[in-house]
Amino acid sequence: MPRDKSIKSVLIIGSGPIIIGQACEFDYAGSQASRSLKDEGIEVTLINSNPATIMTDKVTADNIYLKPLTRKSIIEILEKHKIDAVLPTMGGQTALNLAIDCDKAGVWQKYGVKMIGVNVDAINTTEDRELFRLRMLKLGANVCKGRAATSFLEGKEIAQEIGFPLVIRPSFTLGGTGGGFVNEAKDFETALTRGLHASPSHEVLVEQSISGWKEFELELLRDNAGNVIIICSIENFDPMGIHTGDSITVAPAMTLPDTVYQRMRDLAIKCMNGIGHFAGGCNIQFSLNPNNEEEIIVIEINPRVSRSSALASKATGYPIAKIAAKLAIGYNLDELQNQVTKSTSAFFEPSIDYVIVKIPRWNFDKFKGADRHLGLQMKSVGEAMGIGRSFQEALQKAAQSLEIKRNGLGADGRESTDQKFLLDSLANPSWNRLFHIYDALKMGIPVTTICKLTKIDIWFLKQIEDLIIFESELKKYTIENIPRHVLSDAKVKGYADRQIAHLLGCLESKVFNKRQDLEIKRVWKLVDTCAAEFEAKTPYYYSTFDSENESISSTNKKVIVLGSGPNRIGQGIEFDYSCVHGVLAAKECGLRNHHDKL
Repeated sequence: MPRDKSIKSVLIIGSGPIIIGQACEFDYAGSQASRSLKDEGIEVTLINSNPATIMTDKVTADNIYLKPLTRKSIIEILEKHKIDAVLPTMGGQTALNLAIDCDKAGVWQKYGVKMIGVNVDAINTTEDRELFRLRMLKLGANVCKGRAATSFLEGKEIAQEIGFPLVIRPSFTLGGTGGGFVNEAKDFETALTRGLHASPSHEVLVEQSISGWKEFELELLRDNAGNVIIICSIENFDPMGIHTGDSITVAPAMTLPDTVYQRMRDLAIKCMNGIGHFAGGCNIQFSLNPNNEEEIIVIEINPRVSRSSALASKATGYPIAKIAAKLAIGYNLDELQNQVTKSTSAFFEPSIDYVIVKIPRWNFDKFKGADRHLGLQMKSVGEAMGIGRSFQEALQKAAQSLEIKRNGLGADGRESTDQKFLLDSLANPSWNRLFHIYDALKMGIPVTTICKLTKIDIWFLKQIEDLIIFESELKKYTIENIPRHVLSDAKVKGYADRQIAHLLGCLESKVFNKRQDLEIKRVWKLVDTCAAEFEAKTPYYYSTFDSENESISSTNKKVIVLGSGPNRIGQGIEFDYSCVHGVLAAKECGLRNHHDKL
């Protein structure tokens, strides 16, 4: 199906001010979508109330409105411009809720605006907890035992039927707002009241708790013809019970058997095709029973680009938001080009030959007295991503990028040796549990004990344990007599020179010089969507320690633009805006490399 030629102007709804649970990922998506639509000759009008974003800069859209995201603002824009369609899937939960509000008020119908990318039925089906539960059951997908309540008494009746522990999930909220686990009856009334007040529709789903089960996500794209591709699988390092935005995540999934993945994949496609009209990016969250790896439960579906979409885009190189915008205006996947290879179809599932690890970043130090325990409500304000040839390397690189005065996962002299404190931290997850897992293993606490307390898959724990075993071997040497293969192994496992120096008791510069003498040098690998099967025209790179360097150097003048790192309170999206303009200015000055990119 070719592009819908009747669509000559599109309104994109942004996500508003940065809040915990909704941040840069929607500026990223909205900016990509706007450029994608402008490439098609479509006039793009954009509304967002955040002036610090690249989305609200004149380089992004034809008409930009810095207005409150309200029905009144939408009407003002529609009075001034002839808008053919509205795209609400690029602005997170805020945009979806506003689109529904305008639909209920008859705004879109009055001004002749059609909703593209998703329809109201699909939004309601995925956001209304009871409708979602019923639709999944109709499609043959398992869901947690429970049902929706719209009153306090109804909620209490459901709780009595199911029994404790329970989980409460409000409808139409972002980042798990108002949700939580209830382990004992004495805490239920408070939790139920909070959930009902948090939901715009005054509805909560009261259901059985599956805390401790494994959690996975599949990032997908669907076109109008019903074609679906899986962009990538994402596994949560942390089990169910911690919001995915607060969980360490890994792509591709590390511990998912292929047979189970294929079942999950088939289920995801069935669900995508069964939720209502949808064309664009979507992610589906699954829970897997760790005891038998047979029981799969569908947790939720986001009928829009999300935080996970941004991660999946960077993990695979596949521009999800850009392609999703094209699908929204009528194109099918097989009609579009892969933007990285320029020679393959967009109807080509990405293949990756590396590992991605995302670690959230919290700013609890700015909130004295705040509850630092993690649960269903997202509390992180940013995240860091590491790319490596192995899980260990990617994990270390992500930990090094958090900017929390840690040199990596460990090996920096900041380990805790308080066993009682560590065991409590393992059982009651907080922002630094990852580091406490390392500390506990280093103290000799068995992997089986840690697995029992955390419910984290033993494969991940064994990977961290292997690092500690390796460190014990490394410390047998000095910088003068360390064998080349041992130093090389340390770099392959993701250790920074500073960590190695700590273990060897020498200066960081000594480690660097030793590496240079032994020809242990960093190389650069491609992120190209196709694991080097086809030539990439616009790839990007990550560093690692390997034999082959895939970055072709040039004699052109070059510039490095230094970014600001993960978001934190006091330093956020405004520096992304600055960096984008810095890159654009440098390109205008002719500072390019072999791939015509900075």
